[in-house]
Amino acid sequence: MHGPASPGWLLVALCAATGAYCLLRMRSTVEEQRRAAGGEALMGFGMAAMAVPAAVFSPPAWAWPAYAVVFGAAALRALWAARTGPHHLHHLVGASAMVYMAVVMAASPGASHPHAHGGAGIPPVTGALLLYFAGYVLVAGARLVPAVGAATGALAGGGTAPAWGDRPELARACRLSMGMAMVAMLLTL
Repeated sequence: MHGPASPGWLLVALCAATGAYCLLRMRSTVEEQRRAAGGEALMGFGMAAMAVPAAVFSPPAWAWPAYAVVFGAAALRALWAARTGPHHLHHLVGASAMVYMAVVMAASPGASHPHAHGGAGIPPVTGALLLYFAGYVLVAGARLVPAVGAATGALAGGGTAPAWGDRPELARACRLSMGMAMVAMLLTL
């Protein structure tokens, strides 16, 4: 992505840390959480790789089409999983956003021009994705607050703590951080 190096490296670190935690969450005993964590780990590491500042590393020409293929496959998997429940639709939108960003970067001249869309203003797809992810961040942040209170309340009532990979507030915090990273990446597109 394009932008200053320091915020770019912070974005890389955030996405890589989120991807690493999601890999650890794949050790959960709950199958649905393992599947979700796998997709989120792919998103986290993919976003980290895509966010490396262009001044430091310009990926080869084949990298952007490769990103599009990988995240296109992830979008198809999320579409297939969406038939079991609507919570997979967010993964579909996220993977589709990654495909969109990869296609835009592949089409940009030299992949180092800061405004690949060529026109004035924000392209409609970028704007729609920005609105979606900004709304997602707000909703995910609001959902995170009660989850922390509920988890501490369960422990105070004598219940046992869930395994660290099964804690819903940590999974929500991961999703929130990836949503914020997606907003930042879309803003620099």
